[in-house]
Amino acid sequence: MNKVRTRFAPSPTGYMHIGNLRTALYAYLFAKSQHGDFILRIEDTDRARYVPDAVEFIEKTLAAAKIIPDEGPHHGGNFGPYVQSERMEIYKAYAEKLVELGYAYRCFCNHDDDSNEGDEKKFGGYDRTCRHLEREEIEANLVARKPYVIRQKMPLTGETTFYDVLHGNITISNSELEDQILLKSDGMPTYNFANVIDDHLMGVTHIIRGTEFITSTPKHVLLYENFGWEIPTFIHLAPVMGKSDDGTISKLSKRHGATSFNDLVEMGYLPEVITNYVALLGWSPKTNQEIFSMDELIEKFSLDGLSKSPAVFDYNKLDWMSGEYFKAMSDEDFAQAAEKFFGTLNENLASKKIYLGSLLKPRISKLSDIHAQIKFLQERLPLDAELFTNKRNKVTAENSVGILTDAIKVLEKISDWTVDELHEKITAFVTESGLKMGTIMWALRIALSGQKVTPGGVIEILYLLGKKESLERLNAALKFLGDIAKKN
Repeated sequence: MNKVRTRFAPSPTGYMHIGNLRTALYAYLFAKSQHGDFILRIEDTDRARYVPDAVEFIEKTLAAAKIIPDEGPHHGGNFGPYVQSERMEIYKAYAEKLVELGYAYRCFCNHDDDSNEGDEKKFGGYDRTCRHLEREEIEANLVARKPYVIRQKMPLTGETTFYDVLHGNITISNSELEDQILLKSDGMPTYNFANVIDDHLMGVTHIIRGTEFITSTPKHVLLYENFGWEIPTFIHLAPVMGKSDDGTISKLSKRHGATSFNDLVEMGYLPEVITNYVALLGWSPKTNQEIFSMDELIEKFSLDGLSKSPAVFDYNKLDWMSGEYFKAMSDEDFAQAAEKFFGTLNENLASKKIYLGSLLKPRISKLSDIHAQIKFLQERLPLDAELFTNKRNKVTAENSVGILTDAIKVLEKISDWTVDELHEKITAFVTESGLKMGTIMWALRIALSGQKVTPGGVIEILYLLGKKESLERLNAALKFLGDIAKKN
């Protein structure tokens, strides 16, 4: 059996979205699971849509996702160049070879359309005018330097069948296949030609790509047969779908939210979380395991775990998985990952980032949630008298005045402002007061934060704010409640 070789061959026309990432990931996992090679090839022949920094972005994305090519533009290898625009002479030679073999012909029809494929977009496709030109006319056109494209000479009868790992045998009538352009008049190859030449010359054994290429595959198969080459194994993946607010399902797009790897990273999902989640969008490990390292994915991955049914991108599931990753991180690692999402912390909070992170990591699903979680620590939120009312803990704005007054006296005497010392003194204060813990803690939480829910409880908030800020907030809350009482 030949060594397994897979490839990821993106066009540098934009950034890497989830469908592209999944294709790259599955090709990588399969190659590595079979001790094979994974190739990165850049298919940049569509110059009209070329984005200058897209290649660099693709390579950075793969690196962040831990999908490391064995061969590619900047990875070495013996089958380069790995950028199609650097392989023009190769395509020209093979196109001319097909003409010699009688499987292609020069077409001199008007090709004013920049893509040289405009005539194929008309209803019914190209009418094959030049397919039967006499040799004399062809020679005369060449002598006159008349522009031409090279077209594939499709069989006019019969059927072309190929086998797909997920979909079984697929048969298409040859009468449905147009004489597609292989080489444009400017020497640029079309995708359907260049990818076949490259896959063969680079020794690709398994082609993993989206179902949108199924209808083009018979054209590719015929080219393999024309050259007498071995046909690779095809695996056409079902699309990744998105769910709209109204519950309808359609192919994943920006209307469903973030759809690129970079967008998700910017939202605060860890790269390894995105890779883990994307791996499960169309592949099942046949166990209940859902959290995988890259090594575990490689060990477990197999083609028989792939589904031919579309997968739906579920942000709730991604959030759950992200939360599980955060919980498993050390406090130090989480604080480092969260660094840019903390924003500009004041001096007091900046010295307590690791502790702050320990409170946040079990409470968030993505790092961009941090800003809302810690806003009350960075600035004093407006107080609302109604928030002091809590029937379950028997707290009101009125009895909160006494609670805050006594608490301030206790806190003012604390010199060692640590979590342990705060816990000891607050616990003693609750015992001496004769009130329930929940009663006192509710009044203090609202006074300190201005909100019902906070990362961490009162002890943690007091520690994070520091003594000076904590006492200032409690005194401000006491004055706020006093002013309301006077008005009433």
